[in-house]
Amino acid sequence: MKTIVSVSIGSSLRNHRVETEILGEKYTIERIGTDGNINKAIELIKELDGKVDAFGLGGIDLYLTGADRKFMIKEAIPIVKAASKTPIVDGSGLKNTLEKSVIEFLNGQKIINFSNKKVLLVCAIDRYKMAEAFINLGCNTILGDLIFALGIPIPIKSLRVFRRVVNVLLPVVSRLPYDVLYPTGQKQDSQVGNNKFEKYYYDADIIAGDFLYIKKYLPLDLFGKIIITNTITKEDVEMLKNRGVSMLVTTTPEFDGRSFGTNVMEAVLLAASGKKAEQLTPQDYIGLIKKINFLPRIEYLNNIEKLNEGKAH
Repeated sequence: MKTIVSVSIGSSLRNHRVETEILGEKYTIERIGTDGNINKAIELIKELDGKVDAFGLGGIDLYLTGADRKFMIKEAIPIVKAASKTPIVDGSGLKNTLEKSVIEFLNGQKIINFSNKKVLLVCAIDRYKMAEAFINLGCNTILGDLIFALGIPIPIKSLRVFRRVVNVLLPVVSRLPYDVLYPTGQKQDSQVGNNKFEKYYYDADIIAGDFLYIKKYLPLDLFGKIIITNTITKEDVEMLKNRGVSMLVTTTPEFDGRSFGTNVMEAVLLAASGKKAEQLTPQDYIGLIKKINFLPRIEYLNNIEKLNEGKAH
């Protein structure tokens, strides 16, 4: 049996553990949150180092990456260095392969017609290939990095502008405390955030990207919206259903009602590959995804015609 553990600085309320079979071998997959405590994450990794097959690094990325520049996040360094025997991955390798292919799959299978759709991608700095996929399919795409990471109400409307902005900001932003940029600990448990940026949700047909960023300013009314995300719990799904979301897509598969983050699934693929993390190429990830038959989770949460009838009455 292979053991995968995601150590996250996120909320422990989002913990989950499953046993499954992949390519004929049994896997235990577990996510353990430390409620924003980086020291606790370091100690947990040291305790499990050499006892598990692969670590996922959750709640924090190792790098912030623009189109052509990459900066290591200062606070992530001691967490990663805590593992000296077991490989540790943050999901970035998988995001640049799996998530783009999921968008192309949804379009190719005619599950979603992306042409001329209005897309809000809440943060493209860790999902550049997803942004490319939306734009290549003819979507009118807003990149919300300044809005959702920094609280600056300036939408970015092209990859050219995005590249300029992130290449200027990355050297500074990568040195900020991570909880300034991203919800950690108990902040991840909030169901209703400040809705001062709700207009960007209302203007979009599709809301995509990291779910904790999506939830950050989530309005109560999401009538008819499509959500494309991951790292989502049963409670999150129920919340989205109650707010009128028509379709939910998670780029990672469902395990016992939970879609794990890309860091978890990248750790699974790493363990299945038998290779070292630095040896895995995008082609390796694509080949493993096809071999294992990882498919996106697609759920129709509400019948829009029935919702319209309800509103009429």
